[in-house]
Amino acid sequence: MILTIYIFILSYFLLGAVGFFFINRKKEKAVARKSWTKFISYFIIIHVLFFSITIKPVFFQVLVGTILLAGAFELLRLFKRAGFKQSGFVIVSLLIYAVLGAGLWLFGAMDNKLVLFAFLILSIFDAFSQISGQLWGKTKIAPDISPNKTIGGTVGGALFAFASGFFLHGLYDNKWYVVAGLTLGIIVFAFLGDIAASLYKRKFGVKDYSNLIPGHGGFLDRFDSLIAGGAWVTFFFLMIGS
Repeated sequence: MILTIYIFILSYFLLGAVGFFFINRKKEKAVARKSWTKFISYFIIIHVLFFSITIKPVFFQVLVGTILLAGAFELLRLFKRAGFKQSGFVIVSLLIYAVLGAGLWLFGAMDNKLVLFAFLILSIFDAFSQISGQLWGKTKIAPDISPNKTIGGTVGGALFAFASGFFLHGLYDNKWYVVAGLTLGIIVFAFLGDIAASLYKRKFGVKDYSNLIPGHGGFLDRFDSLIAGGAWVTFFFLMIGS
């Protein structure tokens, strides 16, 4: 099963690489190079997380802790750089982050097949939102908050992720409407997490939280959707009581 899933991931990366080729072939070399750097970094990150979930789940929990601590540091770093302005906004943001962080931490300790299911849905939505957006995205959703987020990109990523949820149902075997609810919630929370992270950056007038991850920026630039989407899985099972 895991080998089949891994082949599935590689197939999506191959499809994504084809998409990036057509996206970048007419761009300036520097822009295309940055785009490919982001793609390669994403490839490495996905593999590290995938194998930590499937081979050594405790390592995934360590990675979750690292992501949460790094994210909190990045939030506070921007606050400090701005001279501790927007304190009310920051306090609310930190409270939301704490709730989502607790949800992600509990998510990381769940059954590794369920964790893998959610992680794949998140990754597919994130990757294909970007590819769909660059290929077909014209209408921006929130240009003042997240300039690159478009209706075409979001819908394209959601369709790929939602369809993949049923293809991957062997990892989370339940009634179709429960799988659909879990998958839809992951997509919605991933989208909202991305928007919320972008809003925080815009409040402090920066493009990225840091430059720690080549092509992506900081930990929150890369893992905002994982934090929110993973938290949703915890909330979902608390709601349905299983």
